[in-house]
Amino acid sequence: MKFLEKISAAVGKYMAIIVIVIGAVALFSPSTLAWIKTSWVNTLLSIVMFGMGLTLKASDFKVVFSQPKAVVAGILAQFTMMPLIAFALVHIFALPLELAIGVILVGCAPGGTSSNVMTYLAKGDVALSVGMTACTTLLAPIMTPALTYLLVGTAIDVNYIGMFISIVKVVVIPIALGIICTHLFSKTTSQLTKILPLVSVTAIVMIVAAVVVVNSAKILTSGLLIGFVIILHNLFGYGAGYMIAKVLKMNQARCNTIAIEVGMQNSGLATTLAITHFATMPLAAIAGALFSVWHNISGSIIANLMALRASKAAKQ
Repeated sequence: MKFLEKISAAVGKYMAIIVIVIGAVALFSPSTLAWIKTSWVNTLLSIVMFGMGLTLKASDFKVVFSQPKAVVAGILAQFTMMPLIAFALVHIFALPLELAIGVILVGCAPGGTSSNVMTYLAKGDVALSVGMTACTTLLAPIMTPALTYLLVGTAIDVNYIGMFISIVKVVVIPIALGIICTHLFSKTTSQLTKILPLVSVTAIVMIVAAVVVVNSAKILTSGLLIGFVIILHNLFGYGAGYMIAKVLKMNQARCNTIAIEVGMQNSGLATTLAITHFATMPLAAIAGALFSVWHNISGSIIANLMALRASKAAKQ
């Protein structure tokens, strides 16, 4: 078990590098990872969400009542700024419908689970981060289909009920099961959570690989544009979250936390929804896969810069 814990810690620490390496292998040598199927994506995301549920406790939701302004501001920013930024970018760059849907799905997704790790590295408010991620994730069955329908419903048929059910199946139910297991078998789950980074990173990497392998040729031809849009989307998200928190006169730790929460999306969910509900448009899944790679890189860099700034401020 100790050996697995050490591997898990190393995998969590170098997640961004691992995702980049596997993504590159999937892109330039797709046959190597062709055994990873897109049909596994729903199951893989459910595993990640179950792991998230194992880490949640009732106390994690107390932040909603102890810091209501910060939580509400973060949730509103998450479900307004990211969808609007995505909508603006797909029109500014005149993305084809397939790619545009993928970007919109990423923008309408809830906060990403890796944001909690990045907040910790940034010396932010981890309790607020966990609370926000939990709240936006639980709101996702309603908000993500509704926002997707609002933004692209005139261009293509959006199955609201189908998306709602999908999110409940792969997100809400696994998280609920994780919380229940933690409550009933706390001693066992406390041990399991030590190797969760290994399980979660493996699942995320396989999701990225599955999508990239299938679309490797198309990514090589259209990847530069969509990659640029994804980078802008993520960076504008950080900026929007930070500015909203600043305007509301929050302290530096909370500003950093909301910036990270807003900028980092559950791109695995966006990928799952693209594969499940827009199967006739395979390119729709590319945005989620590329976002998974990029936001772990940018999140690590920004978290380190924030931590450095916090350290300097503490010394003054």
